[in-house]
Amino acid sequence: MTAGVKSVVVSLWSVPDNSTSFLMNDFYRHFQQNSDKALALRQAMLTVKKKYANPLD
Repeated sequence: MTAGVKSVVVSLWSVPDNSTSFLMNDFYRHFQQNSDKALALRQAMLTVKKKYANPLD
């Protein structure tokens, strides 16, 4: 944050690499289509929820 970034996405707990990678790829795909970060993250989260139904993922 001291480097000047405007926002950061972090997790409060340990998460599996596969679902995290899928989430971030989907987030950036949505973010390229719509510059609203919150909306892009929400859409990616909903997609991940469908693909990885287990809450631990």
